[in-house]
Order: sequence, then C-alpha cells, then structure tokens
Amino acid sequence: MSTCIIPEGYRPPLSVYDMQCAIEFIKGNFQDNLKRALNLRRVSAPLFVRADTGLNDDLNGYERAVSFDIPAADSCTGVVVHSLAKWKRLALKRYEFFPGNGLYTDMNAIRRDEQLDNIHSVYVDQWDWEKVINAEDRTVDYLKQTVRSIVGAVCDTCDALRRAFPQLHVKLEREVTFITTQELEDLYPDLTPSQRETAFCREHHTVFLMQIGGNLRSGKPHDGRAPDYDDWTLNGDILMWNDVLGRAFEISSMGIRVDPAALDRQLTLAGKDDRRSLPFHRMLLNGELPQTMGGGIGQSRLCMLMIGAAHIGEVQVSLWDQATVETCQKAGIHLL
Repeated sequence: MSTCIIPEGYRPPLSVYDMQCAIEFIKGNFQDNLKRALNLRRVSAPLFVRADTGLNDDLNGYERAVSFDIPAADSCTGVVVHSLAKWKRLALKRYEFFPGNGLYTDMNAIRRDEQLDNIHSVYVDQWDWEKVINAEDRTVDYLKQTVRSIVGAVCDTCDALRRAFPQLHVKLEREVTFITTQELEDLYPDLTPSQRETAFCREHHTVFLMQIGGNLRSGKPHDGRAPDYDDWTLNGDILMWNDVLGRAFEISSMGIRVDPAALDRQLTLAGKDDRRSLPFHRMLLNGELPQTMGGGIGQSRLCMLMIGAAHIGEVQVSLWDQATVETCQKAGIHLL
C-alpha cells in the first residue's frame, strides 16, 4: 500500500522523451562532478552478497533482504544488497586504495518492505561512494568539508541542467546549514522528526543533519542507523528543500565510518553483540580495515529534485499499487 500525493496544479515539467534525456544528462554530469570533487575511481559492485558474511546493510533492522539459494556455489544463500556500506570498505582494502582517494559505483537494490509514497520505491538506485582517510581526519570539520564538496557537485549539475533544458527552473542553495539531531529536537520538541526536518529546511534550504543513530534526550533516536558502518557522532543526512512537494528532501546518507572503538560501543548500544563473530566485524574490530568515510546519493532522488518531478516513478521504473497508478493517471503523470 502506498500514499501518493499530487501537489495542487502540478503538471510534469517535461515530456516523457525529454524526461529520459534529462535523466541521462544528470547521471552523466553528476558522477563526473562527484568523482572530481572527492577524488574517486569507478569500480564494479555486487548486486548480491553471501548471507553469512555480515556485509549486507540491515538498515533499520526490520527490513527483509531478498534471498535465494545458489546450488552451483556450494548451495550458499545470496542476499540482494540493501546498500554497499560495508562491502565498499572491504573493497578499498582488497583493491589497495590509499588515503585521499576512493571509489564510487552504481548501487541497485530491492527493498521489499519499503512503505511506498512519492519519494520511496521498492527499487533503489544510488551512487555509493567510499574513500580512505587518515585517523586524524575523523573530525567534524573534515566531515563538513566533504559535505560542502558534495553539495557543490550537486549544484553544479543543477546549474548545467537548467542551461541544457531552459524549461526547467529548479535552483538549489549552495550554502549548507549544519545542525545536530539534538539541536533540531530542542528547536521543535513537539514535532515529529520528519516535521522537524521540513520546518528547518523550509528556512535554510540546504541542511546537513548530523549525529543520527543514538538516542536523544527524549529517549528516542531521530532515525534508525545501523551500528556497524557510520560513527553516530560523525555522520548525517544531506537535506534539500523540495519546492514541488513542499518538504525536506533527503538526497544522501553519509558519514565517517566506525573505527574499532566506535563499533564496539555501538554494537553494545544497539544490542547487536552477536555480530562480533561475523567475518567483516571481526576484521574491523581487529583493526584490519582502513579508516574510511562514505555514503550513498540517490540517483532517482537527485533526478526528481532537479527536474521538479512530483513522483519518483516519473524518473525510475518500479512496481506500484493500483491506487497509485490510477491517481497518477488522473493527474497526467506518466509512471515509467
């Protein structure tokens, strides 16, 4: 079941054909900007991993991965990735990347338990990136510097898109406002986390919301975050104001990754000590993996935002319930 909202007076900003041309433009232009901004190299990435490695991202802990047996590979069980957060860190070690450079790749995932709406789909496509850093780079200042570089790459692509497609008029704010989840809760104690994001983003337009994962003074976390990739004190989400939908719009979840001490602490806080025996977690706790930072940047999300689309189904192919299909048809929205 999904919740689909059509903004009053909305009309698709491009024809179906021109929409495809704009999507191609965004994806080609942005990945070039991103790799230059962060010194990244493109690599190939898996669609699935072995279930017994601990490499798959468990997101909020309740989402079920799509799994299947592989008779020709010793009858092991494969699981379709939710994201590549852990795999990328292992790849940096295996591919012999060094401090200051990193990798990026196309990540395609199936999130079967996603609640569908204008911005959420069962199909997830994003640029996953990860780079090696030095221990002394595990600071808030280094995190903020990287966020500004990513936002600059996003805005450069948006500006180029408007020049290529003059009928598009979306402008994005380059200046980033930084705030922690606790500061946001203190500002809006009576609002839900999502409402807080929208209230703050309405005023500041481009926001990096920091420190996601641990409990706030209210006793609840702002949002769920797996304990075994981001350091909850050095992570965050990039939010941009979406004028079409009138809400905060997350385009990236990212952060400096856990070192052995942070992983040890967060596994205990999350009640996930059983993961300590998994191959990936043993390597990390033993200090065998490089210090890294990384994240994911939604490809369809970015296209949707820059083009000014109202529904993610306008820029990606997925499956939808009949009510959503009918609602979009009545509004003249073509779902791919």
